[in-house]
Amino acid sequence: DKVCYLAAGQAMKYDLFIRVALTEDLPERNLRRGDVATVVEYHPGRPGQELGYTLEVFNAVGETVDVVTVRESQIERLTAGELLSVRPMAASTP
Repeated sequence: DKVCYLAAGQAMKYDLFIRVALTEDLPERNLRRGDVATVVEYHPGRPGQELGYTLEVFNAVGETVDVVTVRESQIERLTAGELLSVRPMAASTP
């Protein structure tokens, strides 16, 4: 098991195993703003670096489709005022 150690002044904004939404598109991974993922690892970063998280992305039936590492600013908490929706996984043209 991996243990995450926090440097002085660092704090995890997102707990492990909670669901979050992407705040921006990740076209190289075919992920879009609003896609929901689960936090599976925390990356404290070096001094001056933004904190990071590894996310596991699931399809609509719960199968893992990707694992991606993002900066903290690329994710946000889900809220009770939001609804989840589905979309095809294949890239689509705008």
